[in-house]
Amino acid sequence: MNLVAGVDSSTQSCKVLIVDADTGHIVRSGRAAHPDGTEVDPEAWWLALLEALADAGGLADVSAISVGGQQHGMVALDVGGCVIRPALLWNDTRSAAAAEALTAQFGAEEYAERTGVVPVASFTASKLRWLRDVEPGNAAQVAAVALPHDWLSWRLRGYGPEGSAPLGPMLDELCTDRSDASGTAYWSPITNDYDRELLLAALGHDAVLPRVLAPDESGGEVHASVLGASSDATPIVLGPGAGDNAAAAFGLGARSGDVVVSIGTSGTVFAVTDRPSRDATGTVAGFADASGAYLPLVAALNAARVLDAVAGLLGIDHDELGRLALEAEPGAGGAVLVPWFEGERTPNLPGATAGLSGLTLANTTRSSVARAAIEGLLCGLADGLEAVLGQGVQARRLLLIGGAAQNPAVQAIAAQVFALPVVVPTPGEYVAIGAARQAAWVLAGGAAPEWPLATVAAPAVDHRPVIRAQYAVARDERAAALL
Repeated sequence: MNLVAGVDSSTQSCKVLIVDADTGHIVRSGRAAHPDGTEVDPEAWWLALLEALADAGGLADVSAISVGGQQHGMVALDVGGCVIRPALLWNDTRSAAAAEALTAQFGAEEYAERTGVVPVASFTASKLRWLRDVEPGNAAQVAAVALPHDWLSWRLRGYGPEGSAPLGPMLDELCTDRSDASGTAYWSPITNDYDRELLLAALGHDAVLPRVLAPDESGGEVHASVLGASSDATPIVLGPGAGDNAAAAFGLGARSGDVVVSIGTSGTVFAVTDRPSRDATGTVAGFADASGAYLPLVAALNAARVLDAVAGLLGIDHDELGRLALEAEPGAGGAVLVPWFEGERTPNLPGATAGLSGLTLANTTRSSVARAAIEGLLCGLADGLEAVLGQGVQARRLLLIGGAAQNPAVQAIAAQVFALPVVVPTPGEYVAIGAARQAAWVLAGGAAPEWPLATVAAPAVDHRPVIRAQYAVARDERAAALL
């Protein structure tokens, strides 16, 4: 059996899967927790990776490994390869004003044309601009900028601060991939190159940036001493890695015509397409994918926690919430939840709050409120899908993933909200699976391996336009009231 490893270094934890390279069958797995917070010392990620690898039984019988990771996080290194300050994560919003400053400097249309994105707080360029403006002493020390997965891959190869890594601080050995680079807001998926002018505008000076590898290009080998192996151990090939959404799409086997809707802590809608996207409104981020194509993506702040909040309000669990929701008719009798509990990114209303409207004596019932919660959640994601399709994406089916996607009511109502066939894959660690598939691709060469995708549901299309029509009215009224 030829084994490969895939890593998902996410916000909350590090997951490792050891996978049969030929079949995609998961042989064993490991996990370790990450610290809470929106800024983290990257050393915590490194220790968690080592712990998760050990929990997965190690890499002694593994031929290749690749790292998928949370996007955008700013890992700032000095000339000695030391981390200058804790990394700012994608969900650290203190850089919102910095994003606005960058957009104002170049204009949204020019920024979208040059990079496929318009700066928001989550992107690396915005965080570098914040560092320059708020911590100029730290900014002046920056010799290289890496992303979380770049830095972990660099450490696996034996590089790092002098005295703590066998090969020392060789900054020019940093590598990344197209998908993660496209989330920096200073790299172009159109030209496949860094835009140094935009980096200078963000950081204030030039710096070493990771070399961008092709999707099937090796990033080198894991240094034997890192894993406590002898120098004559069989080399372990290191893949280029990927950003988490791109790795998930690759793990799902998504291709042109597929749209993925992920319902996690936040919600994302992304599609694999053969054409780059440029959305000057900033709604759609024109990212690259992990296969050599493109991954236009929309993010929503409010997703699974909408169901948490309403289930808590009703004093029930998620199973009961779903059962109640299916007792009500589509449209919940006119009750509409606009679920902007934590502000919203799509539409861009960071100070927004949620609103429950259209209540009457007839529809003020537990079942109507439960259904309004699920419909509101899905309608917000359907708005994201509409924005993605507005970029010229052609969609044939929708892959619904994330913890909330396993609720039968969410599946049934999704078939009524989205005017596309909905497929619900078997729950899985698709970021780690995608990283493992990439490792297998790099190891074998040629075409990427085709691994089967197991599914748990494929509800028949049951489109009910009334759901989105009444949601759109309530959404627009809510947005107008907040402006």
